[in-house]
Amino acid sequence: MKPNPISHVLEFLTQPAWPTIVYWLLLLGSIAIARHVANKLYSQRTAHHIGNWLCRFIIGTMWWQQTLWKVPPYYTDQPDQPLTTGLHYWLGQMGQSAWIPLQADFVNNIVIPHFDVFAPAVYGLEALTAVSLILGIFVRFWGIIGALQVLNLWLGLYDAPGEWPWTYFFLLVLQIIFALNHFGRSLGIDAPIAERFEQARRRGFIPAVVLGLLT
Repeated sequence: MKPNPISHVLEFLTQPAWPTIVYWLLLLGSIAIARHVANKLYSQRTAHHIGNWLCRFIIGTMWWQQTLWKVPPYYTDQPDQPLTTGLHYWLGQMGQSAWIPLQADFVNNIVIPHFDVFAPAVYGLEALTAVSLILGIFVRFWGIIGALQVLNLWLGLYDAPGEWPWTYFFLLVLQIIFALNHFGRSLGIDAPIAERFEQARRRGFIPAVVLGLLT
């Protein structure tokens, strides 16, 4: 029987593993932050900000879900097959399918031979991107970091069997939209941070560029 969206969501929310507990904490944290910001800043109580928060949360959840098949210490959801599944497998696909030969050479000659060094970095960047979007903290910065990660996937898996390159391109566009439009300032931690940074900027305590880059 083919899976359906409802069973997929239930499995994601109830899987007995530590990432499930962390996700529930992030989910509850995102709701609590949204309520706090809405209570503190009246201007946030609009359909526009609620919509931005919901979109940011959903894509953040997608990022978190995509870390589940590359969880440490084996960076796969099938520890009995660490070299033919999970992150190691997809790095191999990237080494074969990258659009730019230089990228393929880098993956084959540097990344895969030093998998134990690069795997934690890949997992960490994806997990932090998810946390940033779900909680709405430093979304502009992590939106750009996420866009660079997706750009790497788009070019690296451009010719991979069964992959649709537009999938990664659409996600790349979403990350850029989040960054350019300050989605973290919609019912996220970035909203009160931006307000305080703006007050400090007016007093000359911090450069405007710091505010723009982070939130």
